[in-house]
Amino acid sequence: MIELNTPQGNYPVSAILFDKDGTLLQFVSLWGSWAECFLDQFNLQLEQRGLKFPVQHLASLLGTVHDAEGKITDYDRNGPLAMGTMSDLYAILSWQGYSLGLSWAGAVELVDSCRNAADAMLEQSRPVRPLPGLVPFLDACAAQGIPMAVVTADETAAAESHLRWLGIRQYFTAVIGTDQVEQGKPFPDMALLACQRLGVSPAEAAVIGDTNGDMRMAKAAGAAAAIGLAGGITAGLAASAAAAGPAANAGGDWQAAANRVIAAADTRAAGTLLPDADCIVSSYAELDVRRIAR
Repeated sequence: MIELNTPQGNYPVSAILFDKDGTLLQFVSLWGSWAECFLDQFNLQLEQRGLKFPVQHLASLLGTVHDAEGKITDYDRNGPLAMGTMSDLYAILSWQGYSLGLSWAGAVELVDSCRNAADAMLEQSRPVRPLPGLVPFLDACAAQGIPMAVVTADETAAAESHLRWLGIRQYFTAVIGTDQVEQGKPFPDMALLACQRLGVSPAEAAVIGDTNGDMRMAKAAGAAAAIGLAGGITAGLAASAAAAGPAANAGGDWQAAANRVIAAADTRAAGTLLPDADCIVSSYAELDVRRIAR
């Protein structure tokens, strides 16, 4: 038996299931690029048809955060881009085209064209980056012989490509996309199928993810532990705290004070966005595995 060690407790496990986006790879790097390309194409093709999507609703369309130039800098962990299936995203965008005056068939065709353009951009640029500390943690798990699987709201073929781009496909015995089950997250189907493929009981598997949908899937499947990875939840907070630090701590160690503010805000934000987690960590550096006697 293997013990998964966390700052908030240790869990005996026989397998670990990982979400993909935001858990194995940096979410904004991949899906921010994809969504920017998709939305640019969506707006362009609407304009070619004499239509225009209201810019004030752009961020709420998929649950993205944009800077002044329109670049995606963050995302809503409970929004469609983070938790929805690809079919969900296509349906949302098709509905927008329909509501602006296109026929439903025309809206679906427009969205399919945008999807092809965004997918081609990803294939060419491959903007994937692993989360800090991921590979050493996977190495540690592999050294202990822990079976591992990926359970993702993405489609299986795309997930397989992203894992190969990252150079980490070899760590996982199974890759379960939402197209392999009847119901995606937060329902237990993917976790149950992954455990079946790994030959373990769900009660002996830990789930690591970055959204509460992952945590709820783990709970519904009866998993041994739901581990929330919260390192990116307060993106941009460090810069704000550092900027305010000198004024708030005149004559003192403002950087240390800023770091304390960031850590406290991280904890509050993570607890709000991952209420069903058994344990919340900021990075893989806080996790470890070791073999224990039965």
